[in-house]
This record gives sequence, structure tokens and C-alpha cells, in this order.
Amino acid sequence: MADSDIVAAFIPALHKPAALLPIAKHREGLLYLIEKHPVVIVVGQTGSGKTTQIPQFLEQAGWCEDGKVIAITQPRRVAATTVAVRVAEEVGCDVGKEVGYSIRFEDVTSSATRIKFMTDGLLIREALVDPLLSRYSVIMVDEAHERSISTDILLGLLRKIRRRRPELRIIISSATLQAEDFLAYFSAAEEAGSKDTKDIKSTTANSSNTQTRADEEESDDDGSGKPEVGSIISLEGRTYPIDILYLEKPSADYVDTAITTVLEIHEQEPDGDILVFLTGRDEIERAVQGVAERVSAEESLSANRALLPLPMYAGLTADEQMYVFEEAPEDTRKVIFATNIAEASVTINGVVYVVDCGFVKQRAYNPSTGIETLTTTAVSKAAAAQRAGRAGRTKPGKCLRLYTEEAYLSLADANVPEIQRSNLAPFVLQLKALGIDNVLRFPYFTAPPAELMTKALELLYSLGALDDYAKLTKPLGLRMAELAVEPMMAKTLLAAPQFGCLEEMLTIAAMTSREGNSSVWIDNQDGGNRSKEERQLVELVRRKFAADEGDHLTLLNVYQAFVTKGKGEARFCKENRLNFQMLKRAVNVRAQLRRFMERFGLEAGGATNQSRPQDQGTKAEQIRRCLTTGYFAHVARMQPDGTFRNVAGGSVLHAHPSSLMFHRKADWVLFHEVMETGDKTYIRDMTKIEKRWLLEYAPDYYQTTT
Repeated sequence: MADSDIVAAFIPALHKPAALLPIAKHREGLLYLIEKHPVVIVVGQTGSGKTTQIPQFLEQAGWCEDGKVIAITQPRRVAATTVAVRVAEEVGCDVGKEVGYSIRFEDVTSSATRIKFMTDGLLIREALVDPLLSRYSVIMVDEAHERSISTDILLGLLRKIRRRRPELRIIISSATLQAEDFLAYFSAAEEAGSKDTKDIKSTTANSSNTQTRADEEESDDDGSGKPEVGSIISLEGRTYPIDILYLEKPSADYVDTAITTVLEIHEQEPDGDILVFLTGRDEIERAVQGVAERVSAEESLSANRALLPLPMYAGLTADEQMYVFEEAPEDTRKVIFATNIAEASVTINGVVYVVDCGFVKQRAYNPSTGIETLTTTAVSKAAAAQRAGRAGRTKPGKCLRLYTEEAYLSLADANVPEIQRSNLAPFVLQLKALGIDNVLRFPYFTAPPAELMTKALELLYSLGALDDYAKLTKPLGLRMAELAVEPMMAKTLLAAPQFGCLEEMLTIAAMTSREGNSSVWIDNQDGGNRSKEERQLVELVRRKFAADEGDHLTLLNVYQAFVTKGKGEARFCKENRLNFQMLKRAVNVRAQLRRFMERFGLEAGGATNQSRPQDQGTKAEQIRRCLTTGYFAHVARMQPDGTFRNVAGGSVLHAHPSSLMFHRKADWVLFHEVMETGDKTYIRDMTKIEKRWLLEYAPDYYQTTT
């Protein structure tokens, strides 16, 4: 493929990567290192097969004897599920048998499972029940270089657990730039000695002492007198070279440039699917529609072969996400428009061309306002390398970067770790539940900012999860940690029996535990490109479910109609423009949350002996009061111009177009989440509340000013 064949605005990079060798060549050496060292850092290029092949090597080498399981963690749910499907196919079993996966609210494993893929957050939750993770012989933390907050917390736990379980093998899959850092992190635990493990629970005190001594006696020594904890191995994997090309000058609109680039690749380049990285659903849907319109308008673009545009982002259902992995029809080229979920672990066969917009949406939490937003920011060099690595799997590939080479050279080496820009409340709560009371001295891979830690402790204290000494309260704090929802919703669920609305709150919790930015309303997922008549029809349908009090009660109405009138059928959803997959998932999530509550002894009628001073109120009022007990920190007041301001008054907020409150008036509202799009900050899942409830249910958080 000649560079001149591609878009004229692109120029080739100065350096091209060399061809590399497959992972199978390193099998014996890898297994030897894992046998010898407690910790092995695997540096593997995209496409080396580390995610799919290493677990199989380990299982064949006998690491699943005595009923033990090999765990492989992923930062993202879609990666855990798709890789499990791929490995199950290679092993020759159905998913859920010898190979399975577990993600939040979905467990596809059995007693026969020997290789288990899961999110790193789920493995942390397992540690609440089994603090030493004793069922696992090997734990592989994949894509650790992404530095998700769950990955960082998990690394800290594994560093502690390793001292109590010398037989445990830990494999860290890392990008080249951070391999030495990961090894130094685990080596530092040896110097810390038993101080690093004193706050990890052990199932049996006697065995833990024996294991710690055995660890000290059996540690390898490199001759310097210091234990040799681990080793680094580099796996070469990409078979074909990749040409990296850059824009000669910056693009004014990278979405338009991406569309143009895709069409020129389709016209000029040989066979091979195209993967385009954009930042979010709106851009992806705009690009999908833009390509479809251009192809239909220009017959020459589809004269020889069709072009099939497909979206891929977290808000899609599992079935919709799987479309991108299916082979394209004959004489058809796929073009997949994806967010960064396609950067790592997820391999889409047939991709030869990658188009990288150079940006990504990252969550950023502002501790002063308490608002978490999605902000578009430049990718790092590490992320750019991951994206480029998606090409060249079956033949020489090309990566076209929609930015200049000078811009690339100015990028940060790696993304800012999520732990330095996130709401830490859920993770502080989990650490406390694991028996780690001094969360400030936990061995974080990268220490979180003091402001984020302070804000997390303040919120958990206000929710009643922590006492005056910052210790986990019992039973409230412990139960909040066990529930698989974020702390605000956990508090709301646990308060529901006091208000006589547990059944309703279980439904609301399930309906708001959605993936990404997905919506129960189908019309919110078509990019807003509807005619006036179509919008009016959608509005008429929505009014059937609308509750004057706001979105939470509207979601409750939708669910109840789905399971009663609709009998859980897809036809009902199609007639009412509802997301069938999301509602099916909500039924499953609700059932699991209900089992948690039953285990706590908090059933629907379990609060009959508790005083309920609000019994005079309607059911809708009870639900709104209950929501206030958990979401008092997410409150705003409507202004005369129709916008909202948070209590501190420093943030201007707008009702999201998908919200029932978009065209309605209210005084005070609480909201479930906030998102930033362009120059506006939107709040959605909103419900009307009374100001006095804030003082009633959150006296430690709010006070009146004189």
C-alpha cells in the first residue's frame, strides 16, 4: 500500500514499528518465570495474545488443580465478556463452563469454571467475602497501564495479600513505559515487611503466621541480599507492520475529517475493515449517519462494495455491541465508530485501518462542587499506541491520526490515573469494609489528592456510613459497602423500609443502574435527528408514563407497565419506544438487589415496627423523601431563566433534554447524575423535593444561613 494512496492531507511518521513474533514462542519461558516468581510483569504489544493465551497456558500447566481458578481482570465490562467468549471458543466449551465471566449484576460461571474473566472492581467485591482471595491460584491484572481506579485499588490489595499467600501468583499486564514501576511497587512491599499486611483480614490467624514465615524463607534472592519478588517479560506479538500517518495541519472538526478519511480509505485502499476512535455517543451517531448519507448520495462510493457503518460504545446493549465482531457480508467493508472501549483487550478481527481522533472523554470529579463530569481531553502517547495497535492484525495496516506529529510529541506519556480525578467515596467505603481503617496509609500505586479523600470521607460521614472516628458504622456502613450500587443509592435503598417504599426503590435503583449513558427511551439514542412529527409522537408516548414529581417516578411507572401490561415482552417496548434490553437488565438487577435486602432482613414489610412520622404523605412523597436521604448532596434550585444552580451557587446546571423536567418548572430538585457536553453541564434523572427535607435528613451536611 503506497502512502500516496491515502488522504493527501496525511504525511507518514518518521519511524515505523518493526514486525514482531507471536506469543507461543515465549510459552515455556513465561511459565518458568511464573513458577519461579510471585509477581510477573508481562509487557505485551496489542495483538500479542497475552489476554487470550496466557490463561490457557496456565490452565494447561496445572494451575487449576485442587479446584483453584485462574482470574483475569479487565478495566471494562465489555472486554471481560467478549474476551471470555473468545477464549471459550478456543477452548471448545460454552461460556460459563470451563471458561466464564463475572461483571456487576451478571455472573456467567459454574462449578466447572477454571478460567474466569471479570472486572477488577468485581474482584475487589469478592475480597469482602474472601479477604485473601483464596479460591484463586493465579490473578492476572490485564491492561493495568490504563490505571483505572479499581485497578489501582486491586494492586494495593494484591500487594498485601501476597505476603499472606506466598503461593499466589500475580501477573500484571502492562505497557512498556510502566513495567519497571509496577515491579518496583511490588518489590517495595518486601521492604515494608509485615507492616504492609497488618490491616488485611485473614481467614485463620495461625495459618497466616505460617504463610508469612514461609514467604520470608522461600523468597528468591538475586545475590544482593534482597528478595527477588518478580520479573519482567516482553512478549512480541504483532505480525505485520503498521504505517503511522499524521495530518499536515490541525483539523477544525475531527468528526467531519474522520468521515472524509473513512470515505477516502473506502475508495482508494484495498480490502480491510476500518476502526475509528471518537469520544462519545453523540459523535459516533453523527459519524454513522454522516457516512450513511454520503454513501447513499454518491453512488461511486458503493459501486464495487458496500460500506457498513456500526457504532460501539458502552451505552449499547450487549447484543448491539456484538454486531461489530460479526464478519461483514460479502462485498461489504465494515467501519466501526468506537469510544476508547475498543482500545484494549477487545479485538475486532478484520480491522486493517485505524482512524484516531486524538481525544477521549474522561471522568473528572470536582471536590469543591461535588460534581463529576465527562470532559473531552487529548489522549496520551500510551493510548495512541494502543489505538494504532488495533490495525495490522491480519495484514500490513495503517493508522491515520487526525492531528499533527508535533501535537503527538506534546502529548503526555500516560493518562492521569483515575484515582487522581474521581469520586473516591465508593472505594473508601470498600476499603473500610475490607478492614483497612487507615485509608490514608493504604499503599496506593499513585496517592490520591488530599481534597478527594477529604470529600469522600465527608460524604460517607454525612450518609451515616462512617462514625465520628471515621470507622465503618454497623450495620448501615457495612451493608452500604456490600450493596453493588454507589453509596448514595445504597443509603436510599437501606432507608426505604422506614418510608414504606422498598419495592419502589428497588425498581428505581435497578432502572438507574444503567450502562454508560444509555437511556430507557429509544428516541434518545438516534442522535436527535427526528422530524417534528416524530418528536411529537414520541412526546405523546412518553406522557403515558410521566409522573409530575419527576424522572425517578416516571422510571418507576415505565418498569411497572413493562412487567404488568407488557408482560416483559419486546413487542410492548417497540410500541412504546422503550429500550427492551435495558428493561430486561433492570428486571435482573432488581432481583439481585432484592436478594441483598432479604439477606439483611429488610424485606418489603420489614419496617412495620419502625416509626414512620411521614405516614400521612402519599406514596410519591415517601419515595421523594427517601431519595433525599441518599441524594441530598446532589441538589439544585431552579433559577428564573430556567437553569439550575447547586446549593453553593457556583455551578450553572441545565436539565438534560431526556429529562421530564426539561420543559417543566420546579423549585428544588435532586438529580442522579451530571454530565458535561460542550459548554453546558447537564443534570438528569431529576425529582422535585422540598427544601425543608434537606435540613431534616442531612443536618450534618446543610444548615440555614442567617
